[in-house]
Amino acid sequence: MYKILVLLALFASAACQDDKPEVLVEDGVLVLTASNFDTLIEEVEFVLVEFYAPWCGHCKSLAPEYSKAAKQLAEEGSNIKLAKVDATVETELGSKYGVRGYPTLKFFKAGTPLEYTGGRTQDTIVSWLKKKSGPPAITLTNKEEVDILLKEKVAVIGFFSDVESDSAAAFTKAAGLNDEILFGMCSDASLMKEYDIEEEGVHTIKDFDEKRADLTEGLSVESITAFIKATTVPLLTEFAPETAQKLFSGKDVPFFFLAMAKTSDEYEAGAEAVRAVAKKHAGRVIAVYLNTEDKSAAQVLQYLDLKEGDYPAYRLLNLDKNLKYKPETSELSVEKIGEFVSGFLDGGAKPFLKTQEIPEDWDAKPVKVLTGKNFKEVALDDSKHVFVEFYAPWCGHCKKLAPIWDEIAEKYEGVENVVIAKVDSTQNELEEVSVKGFPTLKMFPANSGGKMDSYSGDRSLEDLTKFLAKYAPLPEEGASTPPDTPEDAGKEEQKREEL
Repeated sequence: MYKILVLLALFASAACQDDKPEVLVEDGVLVLTASNFDTLIEEVEFVLVEFYAPWCGHCKSLAPEYSKAAKQLAEEGSNIKLAKVDATVETELGSKYGVRGYPTLKFFKAGTPLEYTGGRTQDTIVSWLKKKSGPPAITLTNKEEVDILLKEKVAVIGFFSDVESDSAAAFTKAAGLNDEILFGMCSDASLMKEYDIEEEGVHTIKDFDEKRADLTEGLSVESITAFIKATTVPLLTEFAPETAQKLFSGKDVPFFFLAMAKTSDEYEAGAEAVRAVAKKHAGRVIAVYLNTEDKSAAQVLQYLDLKEGDYPAYRLLNLDKNLKYKPETSELSVEKIGEFVSGFLDGGAKPFLKTQEIPEDWDAKPVKVLTGKNFKEVALDDSKHVFVEFYAPWCGHCKKLAPIWDEIAEKYEGVENVVIAKVDSTQNELEEVSVKGFPTLKMFPANSGGKMDSYSGDRSLEDLTKFLAKYAPLPEEGASTPPDTPEDAGKEEQKREEL
């Protein structure tokens, strides 16, 4: 890594000789501190800032890609700058911008911070920044502009002789809804002909699969958005840590996972079968390949409950609901894979839920132990208010909550219509509850028909007790008959406030 001390040109001019903060440049990336941060953000229109920790492994993995992105933009003469802040030193800056983990990336547009939602590779960083700093679709007027756009791994061109048409307007709106892909618009027929584009419409050009896809009829925001979703993602994407964030973030379609060794004799045929099925259901499912010989895929394989001896195998995942689906066979044929995917998309598949056996002493202590096998019977018992902690044994926050959870359970042990319980969510998966962080606290009120109320307050004994009292006040607190519904609880609370 080289270090060059430079005075940014933006910080000086012939007409102004005032002292300006100095900015260090490391491998193409600006180094910001409390002394120069505000000045840079105010004077440079577009700045992506990485808040990092020197010891963070994810930060170390990002560093070379981040540097390459900064250099590419500089070589292209872009007005977008990449910067970084050591948040372990510049703690006030980290606190000001809500940094709670590393790396945290913020995009400053005319001084206003926005969340960075792109990937962590050179090309995904550059594409996201160009999209966020420019119009929804770049106007293409010459071959050089088209060639620059087509250097992207995937780009979308709207070709319309009338840029004021309804179709062109729909394309521009659809382009504005996408943060990941670069879009261009052209009205020059002779220019488009050089790229074998002769029909007006929307054209996806990419360096994978069939290389190009065209949409020339029924152009609306909805149809163009669906077309973009279906044609800009490879039919089968190999999992890699550096692309995981982009792959899994903000996706509203299920994932199909193929898990097998790349050196397997069955790999080529299996991959082709998956691509064929993925093409049939393009836009409705995203297919991902997990190389079981690659250690980087180990965590995903574990999450899918796949282990040595299970391969080759395939699974479906509804990430939004955290539900997994397992086929009856592992046969790598278009027919069997197609039946599995179609069954899921048609709504006929049942999720595969991991569960523990019910412990013999599950109800021996104040905190009741629930598993996938007794959850419905206990938590959805309409005669009781059931307060449940969904935890992970390794979670530090869960360990801190444990004695408090025990204490609140002891306080309510004599209240017949209240149950305090816990579920090890690393070993028990539930169709009724999607757990995305630990600990997750849910109240299942009596007479609510299975509805639940999420708790997001402070995890102190006092605050948890106040929350629970809305449903079932302790007898010593003056409630002779605990309310049966959330509505009744609200009325009781209002009465107490009036008194």
